[in-house]
Amino acid sequence: MRIDQCIQCLDFPCQDVIHAACHIPPVDLDPAKVSVVLISESAAPDTADNYDAPGDPLFARTTVLAFQDAGLSVTSIAEIRALGIHLTTAVKCAKTAYTLLPATIDACSRLLEAELDLFPQLKACLLMGDAAIRAVNTISKRAGSGRVIPAGSTYKIRGQDYFFRGARAFPSYLQAGPSFGLEKSKRRMIAEDIAAALKIAGLDG
Repeated sequence: MRIDQCIQCLDFPCQDVIHAACHIPPVDLDPAKVSVVLISESAAPDTADNYDAPGDPLFARTTVLAFQDAGLSVTSIAEIRALGIHLTTAVKCAKTAYTLLPATIDACSRLLEAELDLFPQLKACLLMGDAAIRAVNTISKRAGSGRVIPAGSTYKIRGQDYFFRGARAFPSYLQAGPSFGLEKSKRRMIAEDIAAALKIAGLDG
């Protein structure tokens, strides 16, 4: 099943993104084998940096490092995906500023919701950054279930038990992009959160 053939944006309503850089994962996978979804912020401004781009894309490079930090012996995004881990973004277009408007995250959460609907066997959702946290909260509230993740600084709320559609939800920090590794404490917390998600899914070896 190709993700980009299952969901699409028809009207591009968001104002603070680069529509030409819209990116829905063009990956072919068996949805029943996906047990972990990692949701980062937004598509890369340069399409050559997205997770699934050929060569050595930035998002792939920093994400492989994050999984290695968590104790997983992988060297590529393909190896991560082969374990049943799907990588995607909360917002499918690239952002134009440092932060995204709440309305943009809320609008694009409908695409993310349709994407997550494809995976019936999810055991863990890694929410990498504020945009991913807001998107999942929006999906949950739209379904009448309230917030998944409470308000507050990530370092204060992480490490507790949160659930989204029966799967454990892990609020964490953004691992995709040039800022990864700049703060050693955040890199350590990202590794801890990924390791905990892998354990829940039985992927910790």
